[in-house]
Amino acid sequence: MKSTTWQDDHPWTHIDWELNDVTPYQLNWFWCNMEKGDYLWHPNQHKGFEWWISLEEAGGPLGSVHIAPQTWNDGVKIRPYIKFPRLEDVPAEYRDLIKYDHVVFAGAISILGDNVKPDDPILGYRLHQWQKSDNGCVGMSSAIEAKENAADDGLIWAAHANEEVGNWEVFLPTLARLYRVITDPEICPYYSFRVKGSGRDARYAEL
Repeated sequence: MKSTTWQDDHPWTHIDWELNDVTPYQLNWFWCNMEKGDYLWHPNQHKGFEWWISLEEAGGPLGSVHIAPQTWNDGVKIRPYIKFPRLEDVPAEYRDLIKYDHVVFAGAISILGDNVKPDDPILGYRLHQWQKSDNGCVGMSSAIEAKENAADDGLIWAAHANEEVGNWEVFLPTLARLYRVITDPEICPYYSFRVKGSGRDARYAEL
């Protein structure tokens, strides 16, 4: 993997990355089947995974919510509840970051998992986007914070996320290939996160 971490004027934190032998299909599959690879995504810091509102319950990935306990390099234990929102529900300023043709926004409705309700507002966003390259995929992952000390939080996140992105290159091609023997969509759902357009005008082509 090649990657570069940088911050913009907001400050939001971004990771530009390139992965060999990882396809857009495999990344689409990953976001729909996170429970199958969450420990492999970050073996040292992920502490479990469960769907709180499953894709089946939500009628697809948009509106689903997963719980992802983890500990980052600062040693703080968190239990975030993370929603995949519809693009039109994401602030336009955040959607202005969209430049590649596959997009996942992940919004935390809780960080510690206390008294969570499905309609709780999103506290901060992670944006993952990618497209095909000559050797695999090129992409960008972004931490968009909606609170104070965003720079510090973003840099702590970036150390964690750089390792997650790099691990895609290690496990995802093999894992997605192994699960291709399962054709039952209740066990292995698949949705494409491909978008038409860019920036705030981007819309999912199939979701």
